[in-house]
Amino acid sequence: MSNLKVRLPIRLIFVFAAFLLVAGIVTAQTTQVKGLITGRSGATMTVKTEDSETVVVLLTADTQVQEVQGIMKMRKKDLGITALIPGLPVEVKGLINDQHQLVADTIKFKGSDLKTAQDIQAGLAPTEAQVQANQAQIQANQAEIQAAEKVSAEHQQEIAASQAKIAANKAAIAAANKRFGELGEYNILGEVTVYFANGKVAMDPKYQPQLMDLANKAKTITAYIVQVQGYASAVGSAALNQKLSMERADNVLAFLEQNGTIPLTNILAPGAMGTSDQVAPNATTEGQAENRRVVVRILQNKGIAGT
Repeated sequence: MSNLKVRLPIRLIFVFAAFLLVAGIVTAQTTQVKGLITGRSGATMTVKTEDSETVVVLLTADTQVQEVQGIMKMRKKDLGITALIPGLPVEVKGLINDQHQLVADTIKFKGSDLKTAQDIQAGLAPTEAQVQANQAQIQANQAEIQAAEKVSAEHQQEIAASQAKIAANKAAIAAANKRFGELGEYNILGEVTVYFANGKVAMDPKYQPQLMDLANKAKTITAYIVQVQGYASAVGSAALNQKLSMERADNVLAFLEQNGTIPLTNILAPGAMGTSDQVAPNATTEGQAENRRVVVRILQNKGIAGT
């Protein structure tokens, strides 16, 4: 009986030690990083930490995405994985898998940071167009300089002004390219535009076949991302147009998820672009109709594509 009393505590000690060992291993594997989302590819995203380290984060159906609010960050709002867009500062907590990816359990960010990232996303296309315009301007300026060099010395001041303009354009291009490099560069491998009636957010069924074709094509592409951006015509209040553009994008996204079976891990947040990119004059009814749209694109990171 006395031997049993001695052995029992010893067994308990071994069990407790084993428990501590297992708990220690689990704790050691838990990782938490803070940084900026720089890209999305398939079910993964890249986060650049404050130490300039790049971490690959794996998103799953169990990943909790939360917007924290308040000074103490005590209030939380659950959001979908689609809210994780390039340019968003996040805090990621999870475990490292065999592929050295951080499998995200929870991802948190501030609501104000999400708004800023969405604004940046809304400005991506205009900025890229501006870069191309700047590059064209540089070529034009260089041609002017070559012509001016053939003229007499009295035109040297004009040459100097043209050179200054080139330097300024180069600086603007470098800044814009740096911005794109941080947010990730993508190839557009498919696109569908869905148009809406005035003041309406319901999607016309005639666009369903086009969206199904796009969804099927997307699923054949390695590490694809689907981008959904809603727009409104510049008629009415800004608040109303913002709301219309979001609801239109949400409805198209719902179709892609439910009918096209596109997983949320492969979808960027539906962008409420409002009136940020008017493709036609709003002075005519036809022009307004062209601006009331949702643009759906299949994107692939250029790093994945090798371009």
